[in-house]
Amino acid sequence: MGKRDLLVVGELNIDLILNQIQGFPEMGSEKVAQKMDVVLGSSSAIFAANIATLGVDTAFCGMVGKDDFGKMVQETLAAQQVDTRFIATSAQYKTGLTVVMNYDQDRANVTYCGAMEALTMQEIPWEVAGTFKHFHLSNYFLQKGIQKDITAIFEKAKSAGMTTSLDLQVDPDDQWDFDYERCLPHVDIFLPNESELLSLTGKSSISEALEAIKPYANTVALKRGVKGGLVFEKGKVTEVAAFVNDQFVDAIGAGDSFNAGFIHRFLQGADWESCLRFANLTGALNTTAAGGTGAFTSLAAVKARAKSQFNQEI
Repeated sequence: MGKRDLLVVGELNIDLILNQIQGFPEMGSEKVAQKMDVVLGSSSAIFAANIATLGVDTAFCGMVGKDDFGKMVQETLAAQQVDTRFIATSAQYKTGLTVVMNYDQDRANVTYCGAMEALTMQEIPWEVAGTFKHFHLSNYFLQKGIQKDITAIFEKAKSAGMTTSLDLQVDPDDQWDFDYERCLPHVDIFLPNESELLSLTGKSSISEALEAIKPYANTVALKRGVKGGLVFEKGKVTEVAAFVNDQFVDAIGAGDSFNAGFIHRFLQGADWESCLRFANLTGALNTTAAGGTGAFTSLAAVKARAKSQFNQEI
């Protein structure tokens, strides 16, 4: 029996998305939003749901509360064919929630972490780790329960025979306390965006930041938004331009969908240029619907949208 494709470890939350907001929030005042959506949130879950929709056999390890939001998270992932058996339910903590206030192509988030902070290295199903090809972890800074063990987690994933990928995401405390010199040697594909890479390294330019992590990183797949994507591997750079979406809805989860496209092609053995091109496409597709998974309801829908809006075959 062959190995399964992908084990994802990460945070789980619901996104409450507010659009068409009349002004910015102010103390002592009330603002009105003209549109609201309640959808699956969290970097890890959006990645898992969308890559599963693309056909990758995906299992998820995380933690939710024993509440309606936790039930919604699990049911939504299961509906996208994600294996949820490794999602723990906590009676002590509530499921995480992010309130997203959208302003055109920018946004402000307020997150209640809840159960996502309670996940530890011990909850990861190491007994079956050897049955998966690839290990992905996202949103390190919101998962306080795994932070002290992050290097050990990737060491163990590698020793189980998996290839690995990591997307740190933003540090809400702006401390960027991540020992990349110790951890990144065990990460096959590091998936930051430009802002995150600059903050992590303390450098003022992307070229300087890439040089700073060069001795430690294996492959960096850099998300560059409207500038596309870049792979940096031991000094060699591969760049692919972005797909332009003229029917922009929001960018929630676009980076996670980039990750999904990139790892999807990586698991197929594609070269870096092909990985980047597909990642750019899935990232752009993400921006055509509300939330992180709205454009990935089914593989047929993804194919139709890719053809109609970007003239691309999947």
